[in-house]
Amino acid sequence: MTLTFGTTALFAPFTYYDTDGTTLIGFDIDFEKALQDYLGFELADTQVMDYSALTTSLSTGKVDFGMAALCATDERKEVMNFTNTYCDSGQSVMINTETSPKEITDIDTLVKGDYKIAVEKGTASHMYCTNAGVPDSRLEVHDTITTAYESLEQGKVDAVIQDTPNANYYCKTTEGTKLAVVGDQFNQGQSPYAIAFSFDVCDKYPGIVDTFNQAIQDLIDNGTYDELSAKWLE
Repeated sequence: MTLTFGTTALFAPFTYYDTDGTTLIGFDIDFEKALQDYLGFELADTQVMDYSALTTSLSTGKVDFGMAALCATDERKEVMNFTNTYCDSGQSVMINTETSPKEITDIDTLVKGDYKIAVEKGTASHMYCTNAGVPDSRLEVHDTITTAYESLEQGKVDAVIQDTPNANYYCKTTEGTKLAVVGDQFNQGQSPYAIAFSFDVCDKYPGIVDTFNQAIQDLIDNGTYDELSAKWLE
């Protein structure tokens, strides 16, 4: 079995470029390699793109499967298939410790107040704000989380909402950052990361999702998943 793989390089610690700017690293990259070794399939191609392009490529069959901390949302399930969840993330509020209003201490104060929020387009954080009734006038929607962080670093917005693993990783690894996570994690259970498959590849290889589900469980049972979690997510 030969498959085309789609990912992003925008979401550390799951998938991003190493310091050389060309080598993909992260939890999802290592987990994909572990699945590849375990199942014995080959990659015909790896395509790196932003989230909007990745979901479009999966929904139109331009790539066979994708891993990039992709949330298995109801909307996405209408145009692609997903494995069982392999990581369940909540969201966190990030503020600029120098410029953000001190009143922003958690998600409730952020949503109820009149504050400008940066989010990445089409993500669980973006959908959370929309569902919570945050008007478009208060949202600064970015194509990548990188530019959302830059906007907050520069004090152009009051806060960023982002998946907790990425928010914590950014604060921990970005030298000289002004950003910090405040409040408790929220929206848990609403960011179920799973492997996405195009309908086309599922037609070509019936049972491929079940095969990957079993492999995911086997890698959890044999300790591979815990090893990768210790390396990337702790």
